[in-house]
Amino acid sequence: MMPPSPKSIFRTGAWRPLLRIALTLLAMLAVTIRPAMAQSILRDAETEALFQDMMDPLLVAAGLQPGQVRVHLLGDPSINAFVAGSQDVYVFAGLIEAADTAEEVQGVLAHELGHVIGGHAIRVNDGAKTATGISLLSLLLGAAAIAAGAGEAGMGVMMAGQQAALGKYLAFSRVQESTADAAGAQYLSKAGISGRGSLAFFKKLQNLEFRYAVKQDDDQAYGRTHPMSGDRIQALREVYVIDPAWDKPADPVIEARFQRIKAKLSGFMTDPDRTLRKFPETNTSIPARYARAYAWHRSAYPQKALDEVKALLATNPRDPYFLELEGQVLLESGRPKEAIPALRKAVTISRSQPLISATLGHALIATEDPANFTEAEDVLKTAVALDNQNPFAWYQLGIVYANKGDQARAALASAERYSLQGGQPALTLRNAEIAMQGLAQDSPDWIRAQDIALVARAEVEQTRKRR
Repeated sequence: MMPPSPKSIFRTGAWRPLLRIALTLLAMLAVTIRPAMAQSILRDAETEALFQDMMDPLLVAAGLQPGQVRVHLLGDPSINAFVAGSQDVYVFAGLIEAADTAEEVQGVLAHELGHVIGGHAIRVNDGAKTATGISLLSLLLGAAAIAAGAGEAGMGVMMAGQQAALGKYLAFSRVQESTADAAGAQYLSKAGISGRGSLAFFKKLQNLEFRYAVKQDDDQAYGRTHPMSGDRIQALREVYVIDPAWDKPADPVIEARFQRIKAKLSGFMTDPDRTLRKFPETNTSIPARYARAYAWHRSAYPQKALDEVKALLATNPRDPYFLELEGQVLLESGRPKEAIPALRKAVTISRSQPLISATLGHALIATEDPANFTEAEDVLKTAVALDNQNPFAWYQLGIVYANKGDQARAALASAERYSLQGGQPALTLRNAEIAMQGLAQDSPDWIRAQDIALVARAEVEQTRKRR
């Protein structure tokens, strides 16, 4: 079937839906500047500790304080990373899988830190405003031409304007990427980290471009959000090879920890059969045992998983993450009472690491033994005090409060949980209001419930207005 001609479109008045589509695309232009936050965040104590230790030297090099920028892991197989807000970096699981060394990931983190320092997550609105201005002008001129009877000319103006807007926005994005590349190279240099990893990762990206037949000529660069990988490699190589850190060996401790994390993530996310083929039992390295432990656990072979964990603990009986894994396997296999000793030890050694503490709290509650609930309350209160961004910990704490008849604090814990999970402002508001009714007015918990209620009420009102 042949598409209708432009003349028939304007003669029949069919251009009106096209105008609506153009306006919709204009609205979408603003939406594209927001990061894709729909992906699930993977929380793991060992991974988060490694990310922070990889990022902190770069932060100091950039003039910030250690811990000032947090790195989050997203459970997505894409090879990607981005900055959201002003001081949060998100790394996709696929990027960890694709990276061969810790230095490659540090190269990515340095680049993303360049976006943070440059305020690009905020300044991206500048590019969008310019593009939107061009787009709006073209729509107004096009609409005027259509109203005057020059339908084809009007649509031509609109389409040209939309293309110009997109080109302007993409050019703005490419400038930001180049700026972040240069800043990242500077931070790596000051931190004494070789740029070898950065170049190696860009080479991987270039190989993907070759694999998917992405043209490398200048004409193709117009429609890209990022500079071409070949150009980036050439520009960065000139900086890296003359840097004093170029020949510096990689940190062996960071590298060993990275290989553990990479194997652990593979065991957690990859199909178990594939993991077991990649890490056969003849491979007795720590990363291989880590991967197999998760693969066996996910395949419902808890004893095989525990055998791998015991072999890991034989290498280091006080490794809190090995102990955490032992407790996790036992707990999720329906043996919470047996999980408690390993988790208690992990909490002690890790100095009450919040995620590990939340797992211990879960195990204590899962025994259904009232004698364990006092310890569970103490552990979980410490967990949320150190990290109040864990909805699972709040959920467990709510169970403890409900069990002891403290319905007000149980409701407050539920309000915290729903607030963190997002998307349920009505439930958040209801629980916050219940909490306020049962708490002493102006007490810290009452004030916290009030704060949650105010935010949730505003979200509920916005939802009603959209309807």
